[in-house]
Amino acid sequence: MLTVGDLMTRDVVTLDETDDLVRVDDLLKLHHIRHLPVVRDGRLVGMVSHRDLLRALSRQLAAPGHEPISVTRLMSRDVEMVRPDLPVREAIYKLLDHRFGCLPVVDRERRLVGIITEADFMRMAARLLTAAEARRGDASEASAH
Repeated sequence: MLTVGDLMTRDVVTLDETDDLVRVDDLLKLHHIRHLPVVRDGRLVGMVSHRDLLRALSRQLAAPGHEPISVTRLMSRDVEMVRPDLPVREAIYKLLDHRFGCLPVVDRERRLVGIITEADFMRMAARLLTAAEARRGDASEASAH
């Protein structure tokens, strides 16, 4: 059985609660990602997405002169998390049913150990399609002989 731990990204780019919007924007651009887990002492406390950043920037532009918006004010705190031993099929249904773009992966103590994204599932689908096409090609060649 394929699990989340088999597909997840283990080297996760994270934010600290004290980071600001500039740091969020810099990390999203630098790493070409759309989701940033927020951690405190290695434990997941929230998530910030590219969409959250856009919403916060529009608010900040609408109210010039206010203090910069911190990650603490921006992040989603009620985050759906999964464990590394969750079957991939269940993770796929969580993404589809809730329209999530990613799922942070945590251990029993809520320590962030990885993240699994829509892109991870697309890469898996591409590998499966390539393998299926290769098998179909082998079967066609075998029947031609």
